[in-house]
Amino acid sequence: MLQILRKIAFPFSLIYGMVVYLRNLMYDKGLFTSVSYKTPTICVGNLSVGGTGKTPMTEYVLRMLEHHRVAVLSRGYKRKSKGFLLAMPQSGVSDLGDEPYQLHRKFPKVAVAVDADRRNGIEQLEQYVKPEVIVLDDAFQHRRVKPTFSLLLTAHDHLYAVDWYLPTGNLRDAKKEAHRADVIIVTKCPVGLTPLDRKAMMAKLKPKSHQKVLFASLRYADEVTDGKGNHMLLEALKDKDVALVTGIASPEPLLRHMTTMGIKVLHYEFGDHHDFTEKDIQKFSGHDLVLTTEKDFVRLEGKVQNLFYLEVSHHFTPEDHTELEKSIKGLLH
Repeated sequence: MLQILRKIAFPFSLIYGMVVYLRNLMYDKGLFTSVSYKTPTICVGNLSVGGTGKTPMTEYVLRMLEHHRVAVLSRGYKRKSKGFLLAMPQSGVSDLGDEPYQLHRKFPKVAVAVDADRRNGIEQLEQYVKPEVIVLDDAFQHRRVKPTFSLLLTAHDHLYAVDWYLPTGNLRDAKKEAHRADVIIVTKCPVGLTPLDRKAMMAKLKPKSHQKVLFASLRYADEVTDGKGNHMLLEALKDKDVALVTGIASPEPLLRHMTTMGIKVLHYEFGDHHDFTEKDIQKFSGHDLVLTTEKDFVRLEGKVQNLFYLEVSHHFTPEDHTELEKSIKGLLH
């Protein structure tokens, strides 16, 4: 049914594509201005509407920069606060939004800020935090800021090169804008990707001569946690009645992992960044255990009994990791 509706919406995608084209043209011609900053900025983004693993990639970059004074700037999608906000110990998920709050909890030494106006956010961070580098989360399409370095993510099973504009497809920006990236990262790759597989994807992406293309797969933790210090091996869930609750753009990899592990779950699927209501929670209460993603956990914590989450991260080959690390750390020297 969804695919039929998307096909019907094709004329709207043409209008959307034209608006995107004109907007980018204005920046390309200098009618709209892109501003660079003295502080090095690293953009982590994509051309589509989620599902590429931006937050785990931001975490990957933060770990690389753990010995530097780093700030993260995000829009703070669906937060209830307004304007610029720097995360404080008392800040909650409603103040920051789910993904920035997740980063704030996980990286307490990193200055996490939210602001829909990226220029203002960077200027506030430069004035009050004075970081060595600022990571711009989900900012590839925000051309008012010209980042020092850009990572463009695209999912293995949904390459931007074979996608189309919203609402028929998932693209929120033009494919040709990929040329602005310094590194293109194909995420969610199958484990054991062969050189032929890489070559086939490179043929579709057609990177420019200045661009590196790297490949990453998802790696799930061996255990689940309730955020209070209690852990349980993932394999122990095989004998339990498990509700899997997801409010993310692409739950398919997680579902595949559950199947691979031999864990039977009853999947309750919600839209990305879903605001869970009491009615929603009643639907999946009563199971032995409620398993969710780390992003959803911060919105459900304290509202659901027997709630656990499974951590996920990106995994590169040693060669690709070294290539990425060399590029990122090179910005600070």
